[in-house]
Amino acid sequence: MEDAIAPSFKGIALFTPGGDCVYCVDEQKRTHWHLDLCAALQTHLGLTEPPYFLLPCFTATVDRWVKPPSQTTIVAEAYPRALRFQPLLNALFGLDHVQWQPNYGSTEECSVELIESYRPTFPQLWEGHDLIICVGKHVTPVEPLPSTERFLNAPPPPHRFKLFVSGVDTADTEHMLRLLHTTLESSLPNAYTLQVIDVASHPAEAEAAQITATPTLIQVSPEPVRRVVGKVLNQAQMMQLLATK
Repeated sequence: MEDAIAPSFKGIALFTPGGDCVYCVDEQKRTHWHLDLCAALQTHLGLTEPPYFLLPCFTATVDRWVKPPSQTTIVAEAYPRALRFQPLLNALFGLDHVQWQPNYGSTEECSVELIESYRPTFPQLWEGHDLIICVGKHVTPVEPLPSTERFLNAPPPPHRFKLFVSGVDTADTEHMLRLLHTTLESSLPNAYTLQVIDVASHPAEAEAAQITATPTLIQVSPEPVRRVVGKVLNQAQMMQLLATK
C-alpha cells in the first residue's frame, strides 16, 4: 500500500455477495463509517439505493492501538461471510498475518433466505467487479510524541464484556446481541471485546461468575465491574446501565 497507516486506527470493510469490497481507515476513531460504505457501493455500482441490508452480515472491523512504549493490541473480527477474505483484509489494513475472529451476532438479519430476498433488487451486488474501494483518505502520521506525552494521550483500555446466555432462549439472545452491537458501536470510542457464553455448555464458568439468570451481561473492564441481568428493552436503557461514573 502506498499510504502509511498510523499505529492506532479503526478499520471497517464491507463486502458484497459477489466479492467486491469498500473499506475505510479512521485514524481518529471518531466516525462510524458503515453508512458511507453503503453509499459508496450505491455510487460505484449504480444501485437504486444504499444496500443497508449488507450490514452487519458482510462486515469486518479491526481496532489497533499502541500503548507506550511499544505494546500493540489488535482486535480483528469479521462476520462469517467476510472471514474468507482475511488475506485481503490484512493487506488493506497493513496487518501482519492477523487471525481474524468470527462474529456470530445478528443471526436473524444474516439468514440466507433474508439476504437472498434482496437479489432481484440489487443484482449488481451478486456480480464480481473486482472492486476494492477506499472511502476517505489516510492521515499522514505525525512525528512521535515524547514518551510522557504519549502516555497522557494514550487511548483508554478496551472494554471487555461477557454475555451469559441460555441456548434454548434464542429470541432473548438475539435481541441482546443486536442491542449490544448497536449500543457499543455508537457509544464506545475505543475497541471492545464481547464473549458469548452458553451456560448449558459451560456450567463451571457460569457458576464461577455467579450467574443466576440469563441473559446476564458483565462488563469485566474497565472497572467497576457492572452487571445487566435480564432482558433490556432499548438502547437508552442499555447505555444508562453501562454508564461509567
